[in-house]
Amino acid sequence: MSSPSPSAQQSAPTPFTADDYRARMARAAESAAEAGLAGVIVAPGPDLVHLTGYRPVSTERLTLLVLRAGQDPVLVVPTLEAPDAAAATGAPALTLRDWTDGKDPYAVTAPLLDAEGRFGVSDNAWAMHLLGLQRELPGTSYTALTEALPMLRAVKDAAELERLTAAGAAADATYEQILKVRFSGRREADVATDLAALLREFGHSQVDFTVVGSGPNGANPHHEAGTRTIERGDMVVLDFGGLKHGYGSDTSRTVHVGEPTAEEQRVHDIVREAQQAGCAAVRPGVACQEIDRAARAVITEFGYGERFIHRTGHGIGVTTHEPPYMIEGEEQPLVPGMCFSVEPGIYLPGRFGVRIEDIVAVTEDGGRRLNTTARELAVVE
Repeated sequence: MSSPSPSAQQSAPTPFTADDYRARMARAAESAAEAGLAGVIVAPGPDLVHLTGYRPVSTERLTLLVLRAGQDPVLVVPTLEAPDAAAATGAPALTLRDWTDGKDPYAVTAPLLDAEGRFGVSDNAWAMHLLGLQRELPGTSYTALTEALPMLRAVKDAAELERLTAAGAAADATYEQILKVRFSGRREADVATDLAALLREFGHSQVDFTVVGSGPNGANPHHEAGTRTIERGDMVVLDFGGLKHGYGSDTSRTVHVGEPTAEEQRVHDIVREAQQAGCAAVRPGVACQEIDRAARAVITEFGYGERFIHRTGHGIGVTTHEPPYMIEGEEQPLVPGMCFSVEPGIYLPGRFGVRIEDIVAVTEDGGRRLNTTARELAVVE
C-alpha cells in the first residue's frame, strides 16, 4: 500500500471558542422553550461535546448539563472530575456545580429544574440517572431530544463546515489510495484494515466503519467485512468513515475486480444517475423527503425500486449518523448549513450490490458535495 502524499494532510481547523459554545447553548435553550419544553438536560455524549466542548466518560457518577431559557447554563459534575470540566473550552460560558461521593447528585440537580416541567433529554442518558431525577421530582416528565429537538445539531456554522470538509477530503484521499491496493485473492477484512489505516494516516482520530462487501456480500448494505476472499469478477462495495477533528466522514464507492459485465455496468450507471439526481435536488426550502424521492424515482424507473432498501441519506456532524434523514415522510425543510449523505443503492441478493455516497452541505442556493472522487465504476486488480 503506497503512502499518502503530505499535501493530503490537513492543517488544524479554526478552534471553537467559549463564545461559540455560549451561542449553541443559548440556541438550544431557546429552541426548547419554543417547543414548549421547560429546558434541556444533556448527559455525556455527542450533544454535550457539541454544546460545551466537554467530553467526559459516561459513568455511574452523574454528569448533566441543564439548559433553560432565561437562566445561565449549569453543568453538574462529580467533584473529582470538576478540574477537567473547568478546562473545557466552553466552561467560561457556564456555571459548574459539583457534588462529592456520598452526596445525592439528584438532590443537587433538582433545584435547577422546574418541578412540574417537561424536559428534553439527550438520547444516551443513563436510565438510572433519569429515574433518579424522577424520584426526586415526580412531577417532571421527559422526552428524547431526537424527537423533541431533532434539528438541535443539524445546522452547522462555518467552523463546523470547515471540519466536515476536512473529514470529507481525508475520506476522498483514502479512496484514491485504496484503488492502488490489490483486491483479488485477499480477504475483505484485509482491505478493511487498509481502509482504517489510511483514514488514520489522513488524520482521523476515530474509525467508525469500514464496510467491504464483495460479490454477494455487497447485497447486504451494512455487511461486516469478513473472511470471504475477494475474487476476480466481484463487485465490491466500499463504505467507510469516522471522525477527524471531532467531525464525521462517510463515503461509499463501488469498484469491480477486473472488467465488469454489461449488467453490472448498467446497474452501477443507474445508481450513479440516481445519486446525481438526489444531489441535484438539494437546495434551501426543499423538504428532506424530496431528496429521497429524486434518487428513488430514477431507480424505480429502471425497475429496481424494490432493491433500494434503505433511506437515501442521514445527517452527519459530531456523529456519523444524526438528523435530518432523507426519507419519505420527513417534511423538515433544508436549511443552509445542514450536512447529510446522499447514498442510493441497488442490492441484488446472492449476486452483488452497488452504492454511491457523498456528503452534501446545503448552501444559500443549492448544495455542495464534500466528497469529490470519481463516481464512475473503478476497475481494480
